[in-house]
Amino acid sequence: MRYSILFFVMTAFFSALPSGQADAQLIAVKADTVYTMAGDPLINGVILIRDGKIREVGSAATVQIPENYQVFEAPVVTPGIIDTRSVVGLAGIYNVPHDQDQLETSNPFQPDLRAIDAYNAREDLVVWLRNLGVTTVHTGHAPGALASGQTMIVKTLGNTIDEALVDSVTMVAMTLGPGISGNFGGNPGTRSRAVAMIRAELIKAQEYMNREGGSRDLKMETMAAVLRGEIKAMIHAHKVSEILAALRLQREFRFELVLEGGAEAYLVLDELKEAGVHVILHPTMTRTRGETTNAAFTTAHKLAEAGIPFTFQSGFESYVPKTRVVHYEAAIAVANGLSFDHALRALTIDAARFLGIDDRTGSLEIDKDADIVLWEGDPFEYLNRVCTVIINGQVASDSCL
Repeated sequence: MRYSILFFVMTAFFSALPSGQADAQLIAVKADTVYTMAGDPLINGVILIRDGKIREVGSAATVQIPENYQVFEAPVVTPGIIDTRSVVGLAGIYNVPHDQDQLETSNPFQPDLRAIDAYNAREDLVVWLRNLGVTTVHTGHAPGALASGQTMIVKTLGNTIDEALVDSVTMVAMTLGPGISGNFGGNPGTRSRAVAMIRAELIKAQEYMNREGGSRDLKMETMAAVLRGEIKAMIHAHKVSEILAALRLQREFRFELVLEGGAEAYLVLDELKEAGVHVILHPTMTRTRGETTNAAFTTAHKLAEAGIPFTFQSGFESYVPKTRVVHYEAAIAVANGLSFDHALRALTIDAARFLGIDDRTGSLEIDKDADIVLWEGDPFEYLNRVCTVIINGQVASDSCL
């Protein structure tokens, strides 16, 4: 009952919108400043959209708007925001069992669980993020298990998974740290036991790869794909001991590692740089307790200075509303040393390149998906609202939120 007022207020902002399969729209977007993320910002910029794609981008002096185009105007325009780690669509807003599919607690090692089988495209949290300018989400199973399942990439528009889907299997979500045992009755126990269990499964996967014939094993198929480099291993680790353990696993088994979380990443910058690891940085405003006791507002700036690639995430929250808003997290990094340009790139083109979808989104270029956000002003100023969101060339939201 204590959340009832919060639910009422939040759901007042949620609106059910048509799917991404609506008829093609002819749209023109005008802005005082257009951050294309493919060069210098355009002053008095214009974007023409047809058949879901960007067809022209340029200044008002060079791009003429046809008479039959619907025109949207704003002070600032950016590409759609990309959240590179979320559990939205598996975790729902109401915090009750029927909408909490992000962590299966029957076994601590389940890399075969597919996010695509649990994702709810109509989830209110998806709509909420969409209305705030988040157009693409890398989402899936939550931290909290040695291997909790697979992740995927979706657009935040569409009423079904088929309409929203960009990539069905992107990474395997894994976790190192003391929090796992609480979810599985004390199993695996200590840090060394957890690492030993993962090593044992990876050795099994090596043997599975080398055998011929036999019955299928979905767990081993998934881990074999990790070892072959077809799927990345995204390991959630915050403390130095867990981060270094993840790097040791990477060296031993030669898989592609993504560090997720990294509250103490600033203490092992040299090691991360040498390993060539991408960091999906914990939400900057995460509550500093337990494994995140040493989290810092300045970590993004330090990663940037060290030349370590990183992006931002909304992550997973155990309390309502179950998710953060990724560009608010980036704004705190900007306030603590990270440059405006680097932060915006981490939310757009850098995020798209990291996820392997930069041929479709992440920048405002001809023939890319028309994923566009219209802002009242600086995207990192909290009081500046999102007023129009366009996804795949469809107006997904046109209310200032």
